[in-house]
Amino acid sequence: MSVPSSALPLAKPANSRAPLAIVTLLFFMWGLLTSLNDVLIPHLKALYTLSYLQAMLVQFCFFGAYFLVSLPAGRLIQRLGYQRGAVFGLVVAAVGCLLFLPAATSGYALFLFAFFVLAAGITVLQVAANPYVTALGDPRTASSRLTLTQAFNALGTAVAPALGVLILPEAAGAAGVQGPYLSLGAALLVLAGLFAMARLPRIAAENTPTTDSSVAVALANPHLAWGIVAIFLYVGAEVSIGSLLINFIQEAAGLTAAQAAPYLSVYWGGAMVGRFVGVGLMRFMAPGRLLAVHAALAVALIAVGVTTHGPVAMWALLAVGLCNSIMFPTIFSMALHRLGAQTAHGSGLLCMAIVGGALLPLVQGYAADVIGLQASFGVPALCYAGIAIYGWRNISLFR
Repeated sequence: MSVPSSALPLAKPANSRAPLAIVTLLFFMWGLLTSLNDVLIPHLKALYTLSYLQAMLVQFCFFGAYFLVSLPAGRLIQRLGYQRGAVFGLVVAAVGCLLFLPAATSGYALFLFAFFVLAAGITVLQVAANPYVTALGDPRTASSRLTLTQAFNALGTAVAPALGVLILPEAAGAAGVQGPYLSLGAALLVLAGLFAMARLPRIAAENTPTTDSSVAVALANPHLAWGIVAIFLYVGAEVSIGSLLINFIQEAAGLTAAQAAPYLSVYWGGAMVGRFVGVGLMRFMAPGRLLAVHAALAVALIAVGVTTHGPVAMWALLAVGLCNSIMFPTIFSMALHRLGAQTAHGSGLLCMAIVGGALLPLVQGYAADVIGLQASFGVPALCYAGIAIYGWRNISLFR
């Protein structure tokens, strides 16, 4: 049984500002943790003498967790509720961070397992927090509200490269990751405790039983089914670019890895600025139209990056971050539109589609080994072309 809304209703009217501020902290933390991967990949590649394909196993394990954990997380959220589910996710993510301590002395394989556990916790947070944000207010402004919280997610990704510089020098070896990840694990545990004690409004339908399977929900809602494909393409493209951007800048501008790493803050910072701007634009422009425009611009910028050299190529790829800004929250809210009590199923499927971040970087990594790093960026360009089509076909979704 569903309700005519793009999200689940609150149990009773409540001021949503304080709950929204608390949930926004979660978005910041998982942005920080996810973006650190982009700094660690070239560091581990050099440390263990890996090919591009082998280095992309970091993202395969990290985003592969989304595929394996998302549907169980959706069922977990239905049992525990959104707040307790988020606390559980924070604790699991903290355990993943703490696993970096033994990984530093055990080799690449344990690093990969630590990435998987960390991502499993973040997956639970994604499944719990995204639909919770869409429920905290008017369904018609769900896209702008989720875009606002994603802006703080982007703030976390922009801060991460600066932190990553501390663990990048090869002289520190694998042990260089221990201090930062120990601190991150402790911070996650503290945040879990604070979140557990916070007084948040309950979503009325969060424990509403449904006999529909997730596949049946997707088949019955084409905008959700194609939204799953769009999330797959978007995350795959964004992660592929971020994972190889340091190596690309090294080639394009002749910088060292340590010198190139801070430029990741430009890439992710562009996404942050674009999300704040997008909050306003979505009040005047249909989300689908805005999505199509951003995706088409990303294709054009990658074309410049692939066909030119030097600073022009470097800055063209960095500018793709600005195009990424509104994509995830817009696709997510469009796909969940009017799912009602089936929102948990839909959210689980969408988070499951984040496996694009595991598979498509492998495709680009293989392409980089075979045809060269610069030409391999044609892979994310094709992804953005697919996203542009999804946005254009769903311009009228919220009318």
